[in-house]
Amino acid sequence: MTLLHRFKSDISVVEVPQRFNNPFYYSPHPLCVMAAEEVRAMLSRDSAVAADAARGKMFGVLVVRDVNGSIGYLAAFSGLLAGSNNIPGFVPPVFDLQSPNGYFKQEEAEISALNRKIKDFECSREYSDAIAAVGALRSAMEKDISAMREDMRCRKRQRDAARATAMLSAAEEAAFVRESQFLKAELKRVTARWQQKIAECESVAAPLKASIAAMKDERKRRSAALQRWLFKQFKVLNGGGVEKSLLDIFAEHSGIIPPGGAGECAAPKLLQYAYSHSLKPLAVAEFWFGASPQGEVRRDGCFYGACKSKCEPILGFMLRGLDVEENALEKGGDISNPGIIYEDEYIIVVDKPAGVLSVPGIVGGTSVQQWLRDEYLHSNELYVVHRLDMATSGLLVAAKSIGVYKELQRRFAAREIDKRYMAVLDGVPEKSDGVIELPLAADYENRPRQKVDYVAGKPAVTRYNVVDTVERDGRRCAVVCFEPVTGRTHQLRVHAAHKAGLDCPIVGDTLYGTAAERLMLHASSLSFVHPVSGERVELTSEPSFE
Repeated sequence: MTLLHRFKSDISVVEVPQRFNNPFYYSPHPLCVMAAEEVRAMLSRDSAVAADAARGKMFGVLVVRDVNGSIGYLAAFSGLLAGSNNIPGFVPPVFDLQSPNGYFKQEEAEISALNRKIKDFECSREYSDAIAAVGALRSAMEKDISAMREDMRCRKRQRDAARATAMLSAAEEAAFVRESQFLKAELKRVTARWQQKIAECESVAAPLKASIAAMKDERKRRSAALQRWLFKQFKVLNGGGVEKSLLDIFAEHSGIIPPGGAGECAAPKLLQYAYSHSLKPLAVAEFWFGASPQGEVRRDGCFYGACKSKCEPILGFMLRGLDVEENALEKGGDISNPGIIYEDEYIIVVDKPAGVLSVPGIVGGTSVQQWLRDEYLHSNELYVVHRLDMATSGLLVAAKSIGVYKELQRRFAAREIDKRYMAVLDGVPEKSDGVIELPLAADYENRPRQKVDYVAGKPAVTRYNVVDTVERDGRRCAVVCFEPVTGRTHQLRVHAAHKAGLDCPIVGDTLYGTAAERLMLHASSLSFVHPVSGERVELTSEPSFE
């Protein structure tokens, strides 16, 4: 099967992309969507491959133009598929570390054998008996010393009582002093004898411990050397024809050794094959196939940006020489008037538009805070109290003094301010109302994404209620009122999309669902006690999801 696939559908009516898309933030080009559908159909032809893919796998497509000007596409998968990194119809790995006779596999087998040797040594009767003997002596010493100390405290109490109830003679006082000195000296002698016994016992265990430590040092050294060797073999090209190893790319980018699995994602594989076969990259997209992994939000058929921890340095190098689009989905917008909902001499509440930052950030555009300071108040004495995601619209509170700002921040943290959001979901939840409790943690490999983490995640609680349904593109979608009890990053977005939550992403959620004209999430109401007047303030804003 050829690796350059020709589209089965008529693509003459589809406009060819003029610039290569940003692989981290994009809406998939129609040609990528068509290619992804054909790859899904291709997967069904091999039952073993289809079964493994159904467990959950990231795939990628790269639309390319060949030397004759014809359009086609390449397909790839991340990591292994059905235990192999070479599957018919998919581009090969950048470097085949699975070759059974290659250095990597041979050295990996040696390290695995060393692991088994360490484990066998640690489980041996000789080692376990030696360690147990030392432990038994330490336990006996602790018990003996503890008993002696308690006896010393008891004797001291008796001496103190005798001194308090009667005038002691010089001889009696001297006897008490000698007793105290003897007991202290005896404690030192007993401690020394125990320590001598333990040292003799440890001398038996010491060479065994040294052997294990030496093997562990060897394992660490060989593993590090193998990792460095491996990433020297992973050499990739960029759009200008320059080649570099992953070891050099990561050293220049962040000064670290590449993380495990670097270079094995779909996007680097696709670009490497295209460059090395004189194919011009036009557009790339990565999509999830099958079940979602535990904790993460990955939905079958949805497109996702490339991972940050592994792919950002690699793709940053490989895209050099290509005309790449700006980050259209994460570019801050400018505002002329966000809409003042409430204002007094202490606070301002604005209706933030979607696509506008709450406070200044790295993506550019005028933030609400900047607009209020520069265009509205003409003063820097203005502080946005909380934040809404750039893609989220709705009510945003700002304070006109640092004192009011700190007090409102305290109330937000103490959950003394009632907030409600309106959202349109991509589907209808099974239950029309309820409470979602899914702990959240940062997904450090895919920032700014969050994930459900039952071990290290922070508690996150959301109440919800389906208030209506609407039709979008022939599909029934729920209109939901969210009431976040906690305020974790992306809480509503993850709670909506995760299979253990509502299993219905918010429409337009490019991180956890699919792109649309906007993220259909709006901060619709706020209720709080005014920090100065003490009166209750209740504000509402109607969402505009048109």
